[in-house]
Amino acid sequence: MKVIVLGAGIAGTASAWFLHKAGHEVTVIDRRPGPAQETSFANGCQISVSHAQPWANPHTLLKVIKWLGKEDAPLLFRLRPELLQWQWCVQFLRECLPGRIKHNIRQIVSIAEYSRQTLQAVRAEIGMDYDFLTRGILHFYTDQREFDKSLAAAALMRELGCPRNTVSVDDIIRLEPALTGLRDKIVGGDFTATDESGDVYKFTCALAEKAAELGVQFRFNTTVTRLLSEGSGAHKKIKVIEVIDASGRHQTLQADTFVVALGSFSAPLLKPLDINLMIYPGKGYSATYQVINPEAAPTVSLTDDSHKLVMSRLGQRLRVAGTCELNGYSRALNPARCNAITQRVRTLFPDACDYDNPTYWAGLRPLTPSNIPYIGKSKIANLFLNTGHGTLGWTMGSGSGRAIADIVCGRQPDLDFAFTGMPRRQPMQMGSPGIVG
Repeated sequence: MKVIVLGAGIAGTASAWFLHKAGHEVTVIDRRPGPAQETSFANGCQISVSHAQPWANPHTLLKVIKWLGKEDAPLLFRLRPELLQWQWCVQFLRECLPGRIKHNIRQIVSIAEYSRQTLQAVRAEIGMDYDFLTRGILHFYTDQREFDKSLAAAALMRELGCPRNTVSVDDIIRLEPALTGLRDKIVGGDFTATDESGDVYKFTCALAEKAAELGVQFRFNTTVTRLLSEGSGAHKKIKVIEVIDASGRHQTLQADTFVVALGSFSAPLLKPLDINLMIYPGKGYSATYQVINPEAAPTVSLTDDSHKLVMSRLGQRLRVAGTCELNGYSRALNPARCNAITQRVRTLFPDACDYDNPTYWAGLRPLTPSNIPYIGKSKIANLFLNTGHGTLGWTMGSGSGRAIADIVCGRQPDLDFAFTGMPRRQPMQMGSPGIVG
């Protein structure tokens, strides 16, 4: 079967990899000049199964209200005259109801753990190096109330099989001596030894290179402009896609099956087909610093709860990412938000990095209100979805690629997850994107 995958980020590239392994003829289309040039380019680089608590919860809602109007707040919301933004916000409020949170966490942990195991298998098979570290993720708190609130979430993670263990201040300093200077301010934390970190850009490029060697075709500098369908009802299918190729020419491309893995850009592309994805772009920031004093820089991947930042050591670089800006599709950098990241990291590790020459970046995280991605079938027979991974695209990417390959092949993936457009092994509960239309 001939399959076209739209998008060459981690989700699209992993989809192509597993579809090829299943015996299909695969072509990947991307408007950028290479793989992982958008949201998979410079994110926080954590494989974080332990970070499964969805943004939609009562605690986050109260914080959003407190942060309104603050340019350097961890979450900046700018109200826009966009129907999708309003619809997304209403659904987000519904997902904040206590009855939905536990279900959403279960879904996120399920796909995240499956994906981590899949990533490890791919790494062993290919033998790639992407500055990965298997030293776990250490989450530290400087606010006693926030730490106290975290205990229930950590207990739920353990109940679901994720070893997110509460640790003392002494344990934190032992695990990451670079935090010694913050000892008097830290009140506690949790540590998940099975979590990892690594450069998602390097991984995706290496996977794409290996896939190309095995026969997957990558068409870069090619923009998808439209999907054209034929038929109606259950017989409706995508006939061709229209693209503008690298030379600026308009073309149509045919395939038996299409997989949409375009992140935040999936929603506007599919809306003319009456497929209404509840995905809104959340602009996330990152800063990358050259390490000049390796002994003073962290080697365990960190999550700084008070500033909502994650930190990962990538060889002789330190990647720090976080914050979110709900403000449409612009990737323009806000200097106040960039400076806030550098000020915080300089406070934590004053002698570790070259803070005068940071590399700032922003990417559009494809956020669903529940933080659960769309993985599965659309209502169009030959159109499949692998998108909406939010802040956990790197964490979920390998597993969602493997799962969508199974679904395209007509198999039920080997995990309990609310796949889009598919019946579940257990009765469907509320809280996931569900069947779209």
